[in-house]
Amino acid sequence: MDIHHQLKELSKFLSDYSTSLMAVGVQTSRVVRNTTRIAESFGFDLDMTIFQKTIIMTLRDADNSHSYSTVSRIKPMALNFAVNSKLSTLSWEAYDSRLGLDELKQRYHEIINKPRESKWLVLFLVACANASFCRLFQGDVTSMGIVFVATLAGFFVRQFLIERHWNHLAVFIISSFIASIIGSTGYLFHWGNTPDMALGTSVLYLIPGVPLINSIMDIIDGHVLAGTSRFINACLLIICIAIGLSITLLITGVSAL
Repeated sequence: MDIHHQLKELSKFLSDYSTSLMAVGVQTSRVVRNTTRIAESFGFDLDMTIFQKTIIMTLRDADNSHSYSTVSRIKPMALNFAVNSKLSTLSWEAYDSRLGLDELKQRYHEIINKPRESKWLVLFLVACANASFCRLFQGDVTSMGIVFVATLAGFFVRQFLIERHWNHLAVFIISSFIASIIGSTGYLFHWGNTPDMALGTSVLYLIPGVPLINSIMDIIDGHVLAGTSRFINACLLIICIAIGLSITLLITGVSAL
């Protein structure tokens, strides 16, 4: 295969691979390591610049006589730890077993196209997890039930709106409002002994924990631009959660939080 064509084909694959890693919630330094590992398995050097929405990549041979550059937009995918793990494992398989490009592409597409868990199962498990958070903060059984129903409603609306490609900031405001308005029923109808816990934990399922953690890790690892972008985006989501909760407090008149 012609060296230029080989660089081009591998660059296209590595662009898809790296943008998928970023999309499913991988920290920036890990994206660089995994992608560079695959490039090295083919005997090439790789330089990457990662932004919030794009990745700039230059692949070159050992003596710098040939190179190929790409600019790729990061895919709009949901957080997925299973895909994260499998794509990272694929980079080690490529390095240890010297897999060919065709086989790499085949395995990559198998990982990306594997069906996700049922959204109904995810909905139920998220509601259970958030109800457990309520109990963790000393909420009683009644408050746990309120949080369970609030999370079911809020997360269902979030899934529904995301499937219809609504702006993610608007989705967080609406989901926070719906969850908190249901969470406030403990105050409004005097249900249970810990209505404050029901209201306060009803929106915890929306907290962007992974982006916050990744942003700090990116900054520590020296990827300040990517880390700062992730941190700002996470802060915007937190502000949207606060807006939705504030609307509920204004409507209901609850001021005990």
